[in-house]
Amino acid sequence: HHFDIPAKRDLLERLLLSMAKPYGWQLEAWAVFANHYHLVARGNPASRPLGEFLHDLHGISARELNRLEEVTGRKVWYNFRETKLTLQHSYLARLNYVHQNAVKHGLVAVACQYPWCSAAWFERVASPAQVKTIYAFKTDRVKVDDDY
Repeated sequence: HHFDIPAKRDLLERLLLSMAKPYGWQLEAWAVFANHYHLVARGNPASRPLGEFLHDLHGISARELNRLEEVTGRKVWYNFRETKLTLQHSYLARLNYVHQNAVKHGLVAVACQYPWCSAAWFERVASPAQVKTIYAFKTDRVKVDDDY
């Protein structure tokens, strides 16, 4: 669990948020944990490939983490999986899944209480009707493997 303390999760979230825009990706949901993260992002025709963005995010975050811990050459990231969401229902369910992931893992009682997640931001910027709609989507069929 490389991102086991708040400062390390801060690092990963800061890099994720700062790197998305230059690569042409609009983050719509994210959650950063000690050993993994989830995100939902929307690209456009000018966006650089998502794999390129994540490759660079992983490289920079690994180097920064290793620098902080005074470790050289340690591998931090081992894999990632991307899914192109083409069905609106699946997209909305995944937004809810990412927002609620800290609750699923028992880290907080309410998603907006988890500081490394987009839930609080989402609840501030979306209309109450949008929040209610997204949070109503069932996530029990969203199969996202993690070993948290």
